[in-house]
Amino acid sequence: MTARIRLLFSMLVALLLAMAVPAFADASSSVAATTYAHPMFVPGHAAPGLHPDLVPSGYGPADLQSAYKLPSGTNGAGQTVAIVDANNDPTAEADLGVYRAQYGLPACTTANGCFRKVNQTGGTSYPPTDAGWATEISLDLDMVSAVCPKCHILLVEATSASYANLGQAVNEAAALHATTISNSYGGGDLSDSSAPYYNHPGIMITASSGDAGYGVEFPASSRYVTAVGGTSLTRASNARGWNETAWSGAGSGCSAYNPALSGQASYGTGCARRAVADVSAVADPATGVAVYDSTPYGGRSGWQVYGGTSVASPIIASVYALAGNAASINNNYPYTHYSASTFFDITSGSNGSCSPTQLCHARVGWDGPTGLGTPNGVGGF
Repeated sequence: MTARIRLLFSMLVALLLAMAVPAFADASSSVAATTYAHPMFVPGHAAPGLHPDLVPSGYGPADLQSAYKLPSGTNGAGQTVAIVDANNDPTAEADLGVYRAQYGLPACTTANGCFRKVNQTGGTSYPPTDAGWATEISLDLDMVSAVCPKCHILLVEATSASYANLGQAVNEAAALHATTISNSYGGGDLSDSSAPYYNHPGIMITASSGDAGYGVEFPASSRYVTAVGGTSLTRASNARGWNETAWSGAGSGCSAYNPALSGQASYGTGCARRAVADVSAVADPATGVAVYDSTPYGGRSGWQVYGGTSVASPIIASVYALAGNAASINNNYPYTHYSASTFFDITSGSNGSCSPTQLCHARVGWDGPTGLGTPNGVGGF
């Protein structure tokens, strides 16, 4: 009888363990399906005297290439930058054409094979139009064009802004062989196990750190992405020709759930777990970029100026594409290959109050709002 009882007990334990696995998976799926992200663009203002919907204001391709010393004229061929956003932008390709023509960039169309637009399963039955997300899409496409005009662009539109759908869109972008994937959206801090979509070795994935100042958002807090913070970028009479400070709206801080990147260990982040951000680029709407979007949103259409870390994420994804190393590196690379010559160190500015102070105040070396700094060429990527 004793042996029989032991056998029955073992069978019961095995049954309970088997039941526990799908229960955990279902819980993760439930979190992803019921948790929603938001786009991370912030409207800026046209230069005085300009009618914003008729004339481009804000920084254009030449400005960004100059500020970050990028080899945009020679690099990027054969690379594909994927943009993942929610809902449909019905004028995405047409608006992209206006932007590129304005700045003398080569055409990037479906017909010539440079541009491709799909839904989250790779098809062409697109989700409903949403004007806010359409603005986000136009911004993202324009930033890829500005930084890497020779890159192909893949737009993957998720059915909704749930992490389950956005995550499926990320997976689809990876399945379609994107070199890099940019995610200009976020929400509250989550564990990677709750939204397990961002781990794609051989593909560099970037995510905006947030636009509400100190505090972390997901997927920037994922251990599998490059978290992109934000700066204010202004012209200067120094040798570089530009000056940058930490943008007050950039997100930063410590994830409550995800483990630290191994590459962060020697940088004094002050976080026991994953620290945000890793790197940064212009994001301040007061020093914003030119965007063309003909789908009206908030009374705006045509040429507009936008900021937010929505600007910074596709910039950095495109810098990775210019570098051409994505297949052989991971998101620790900027840390393990950091040098003073590959990043512009941002040493002033703040995005809030915090302790320790490096999580919200720029300083020499790594800090929360700007990470290691902004690109000085592509050597750090």
